[in-house]
Amino acid sequence: MKYLRNIRWDSLVLPLLGVFAVLLVWMVIAGKAVTTQTVDDFGDPQTITKRTGISPDLPSPLETWEASKPYVVKPMEKRGELDQGVLAFTLLSLVLVAKGYLIALAVGTPLGFLLGLSKRFSQMVDPIVQVLRPVSPLAWFPLGLVVFSGVKIMGGDGKVTFGATDAAMLFTIAICAMWPTVINTAVGVRAVPQDYRNVAKVLKLSKLKTLTKVLVPASLPSMFTGFRLSLGMAWLVIVAVEMLTGRPGIGGFLYQQYNAGLYSHIILSILIIGLVGLVIDRGMSAVEKRLRTV
Repeated sequence: MKYLRNIRWDSLVLPLLGVFAVLLVWMVIAGKAVTTQTVDDFGDPQTITKRTGISPDLPSPLETWEASKPYVVKPMEKRGELDQGVLAFTLLSLVLVAKGYLIALAVGTPLGFLLGLSKRFSQMVDPIVQVLRPVSPLAWFPLGLVVFSGVKIMGGDGKVTFGATDAAMLFTIAICAMWPTVINTAVGVRAVPQDYRNVAKVLKLSKLKTLTKVLVPASLPSMFTGFRLSLGMAWLVIVAVEMLTGRPGIGGFLYQQYNAGLYSHIILSILIIGLVGLVIDRGMSAVEKRLRTV
């Protein structure tokens, strides 16, 4: 009973009300199948089914569930390369996101420190960052294909295990995801109080120790905000990249269903992408709060 009293019911009820409101609007604008009986020119009865409503082709929540149930009930089932359960598709996408995200952190964090520590370096590089930052992944991917056109790693069976397309995908995810890390790291380093640096000078700390003992801990909250935003951006980019390549994954599944005109599966893909993004963001937020209290 004491645990029930401590629950903030508004944190449970209000989100449910929001979900209910969305479902209600969805049901109102979704199309409905209407069956009519007619007689053809020969006097034979005919049954004609057509969809009516504000958006006739939009399936209702119930129709979406009925059409998408096989992908949800058996989330890890693999019926074909582009016909798998939603969890199997999601795991394929998450593996690629993790690789691109790690590259983004490896490049973006040092670059952010250099921008924050050196005023001259910032004046030279910051305009380039501001120009490249808004570029869409749809523009980066073709460039990646050209830049990495010579990449080809062969497996033991003589087949290509990592080629230009794979490298271009990682390049696109990394370069789009690294900008929040670069900017927030630079802001965090610039915000380190001068007193901290003065203490490091008084203690005659080396540059390496000043970096690891003073600058990194002091700028870590801002850096982690950048890490969190970069992870969300990486998950956002994976959908575009997979749609461009048709690679197995949640984005590839979405594009396949779009070509087939299966709107129920498109809605399923959108919901999965959103839910996974929410889980990723909440997980990073929990880690960030934990680090702030340490």
